Amino acid sequence: MKEFLIVDGYNIIGAWPELKQLRDRSLEEARDRLITILAEYQSFSGVKVYLVFDAYQVPGLGKTYVQSRLSVLYTKEKETADELIERLVTELTGRRRQIYVATSDMTEQHVIFGKGALRLPASELFVKIKQSRTEVRKRIREESESGRNTFDSKLNEEVREIFEKWRRGK
Repeated sequence: MKEFLIVDGYNIIGAWPELKQLRDRSLEEARDRLITILAEYQSFSGVKVYLVFDAYQVPGLGKTYVQSRLSVLYTKEKETADELIERLVTELTGRRRQIYVATSDMTEQHVIFGKGALRLPASELFVKIKQSRTEVRKRIREESESGRNTFDSKLNEEVREIFEKWRRGK
């Protein structure tokens, strides 16, 4: 089953202590940090992540771009993040697809639940990401403890012999 995670960016920034402190100094830095965190999570988990930012009062058509394979979407003028999230849920809904929406906005949670997506409060997403980071560190530690991670260690004996012959000019 393909999994999708749609994240209400400003809602998460306001809910996570690290990002909230960063936001108080620089909203742009808080956005960039959230993008980095979610890009890492997407890479490790295999879940396709869409990060939505509200640009309700900003004139224009909205924009979508990809940063570190993470889809970042800004709403168009007079469109709220909630409206864009609801539209995304509708577009992504299909067979063998599970959609999660990360927001602590209770009204939005009820709406997206009615459309078939599962709600993921900001605190639960924070826990999932912490668990993901712990798992990554554990895997790295296990690989480094199991010996050197060399190219040679990944080759089977037959290929190793061929390379050795080439090295010796035979």
